[in-house]
Amino acid sequence: MRKTLSILTAVFLAGASGLALAHNCPNEMKAIDAKLSTKPALSPEDAARVQKLRAEGEAYHKAGKHDESMKSLLEAKKILGI
Repeated sequence: MRKTLSILTAVFLAGASGLALAHNCPNEMKAIDAKLSTKPALSPEDAARVQKLRAEGEAYHKAGKHDESMKSLLEAKKILGI
């Protein structure tokens, strides 16, 4: 019984951590949008790349592909310096 409870707890926590990451995508998008609203000094190429990565991140998030979403969003944040 004790072993079963430990296994169930581990499974629950693993699932909860995945959900926590899934719900962070919108926060990352908000951070990118906030930085873009300040009109950062970016080259036209970097500005286009950030917009593309931001759009990809949102599309991946809506498709339930949160790992890919976070990868795109974090790359956009890196270009923006946040």
